[in-house]
Amino acid sequence: MGDVTQLLALWARGDRAALDALTSIVYAELHKIAGGYLRRERNDHTLQPTALVNEAWMRLAKQDQSSFGNRKQFFALAAQIMRQILVDHARGLNAEKRGGGAPKASLEEAVTLGIAGPGEFLILDDALTQLAGFSPRKAQIIEMRYFGGLNVEEMAEVLGVSIATISREQRTAEAWLSQQMSAEN
Repeated sequence: MGDVTQLLALWARGDRAALDALTSIVYAELHKIAGGYLRRERNDHTLQPTALVNEAWMRLAKQDQSSFGNRKQFFALAAQIMRQILVDHARGLNAEKRGGGAPKASLEEAVTLGIAGPGEFLILDDALTQLAGFSPRKAQIIEMRYFGGLNVEEMAEVLGVSIATISREQRTAEAWLSQQMSAEN
């Protein structure tokens, strides 16, 4: 994946061929990340991995390429953009009359089957936004892990901290988010 960092540098210098080569290399990995995230969503989610990746790629292409120092920073930003797309999508569904056409489920079914609707996703987004207000790094860690698919070592490298710090802060952030989201429901 060292090629990705080199292609990002060439793209930042205006090399259009580098962008084309970069697209073919990172598209599959972005699709895998999107697919992994959407598998954790409700079964009838209307946004498909390909649509999520295409929208994220269009937004990434509009970014200042100099902000992509390396592969890990690129995927961290991609994770942030995918999260925003999913939030926008959930807000749109949540705004539709009578629950956005989501199937009715009893509380027992929701708990047993893990059905999550746009409302739950918006609660997560609100909690992450609150977390970022007092601990931006913890919010970044959650975002990179769950929206970007980065592992502990990759997050440590991107954020310039130790693996132990990432592990500790991830556990703390997950516990705080769980408590916050439980209070919202």
